[in-house]
Amino acid sequence: MTEREGQGARKLSFGLIAFAAFAAVCALGFGALGVWQVERLAWKNSLVAAVEERSTAAPLDLNQADWGAIDTGSSEYQRVSVSGRFEGRDTLSQAVTVYGGGFWVMTPLLLDDGRAVLVNRGFVTADQRDAGVERPVGAVTITGLLRASEPDGGFLRSNDPNAGRWYSRDVAEIGAAGGVENLAPFFIDADASGEGYPVGGLTVLTFSNNHLLYALTWFGLTLLSLFALYWLLRDRFRR
Repeated sequence: MTEREGQGARKLSFGLIAFAAFAAVCALGFGALGVWQVERLAWKNSLVAAVEERSTAAPLDLNQADWGAIDTGSSEYQRVSVSGRFEGRDTLSQAVTVYGGGFWVMTPLLLDDGRAVLVNRGFVTADQRDAGVERPVGAVTITGLLRASEPDGGFLRSNDPNAGRWYSRDVAEIGAAGGVENLAPFFIDADASGEGYPVGGLTVLTFSNNHLLYALTWFGLTLLSLFALYWLLRDRFRR
């Protein structure tokens, strides 16, 4: 073998080693991502099962419950009931539903013990908002689902309380703007109450779950990387 042929062989050997190392790193990376997606799949299935159980359970009586002991993260979508009177002003937060664009009607419910909870009474269109939104008078009992506050705005925009523009259901901000005291840190999505507006019971309880597809994709790329590594090493050993 001449010196030039030796240099070419060394260059070829270095290139094969580098490419084999790259294929090995890709296989490890893709495999790790696949395992992570499997773990995410298990987490999502557990979440769906927990939400299904909470949303169909017997309602938790919020009049008797210690609100400070409620963890909104682990209790979201819990079925609840509460009795009181609607007081204060309605806050209309932008919404997109199966009925199209419009607003959620958020109204404080005052309990006999002085506590208050924000109730999403349902959806109204812009026309219905302009015509005026009626509300029950006197004592009422609300059943629905407990929901976590939505801080930091929504629709890629921040809430503007001074202008009355609300893009998310930020409980603390809505309560501060309306001067509501002793307000719960969560709100309630009220159940449907019959015909007319506001339309309740529109809580979306479906969650996107593509983790199995993602896991199969990553594992497929892992196999391709391993095949490339095998092909390179086989070719090298033959030489």
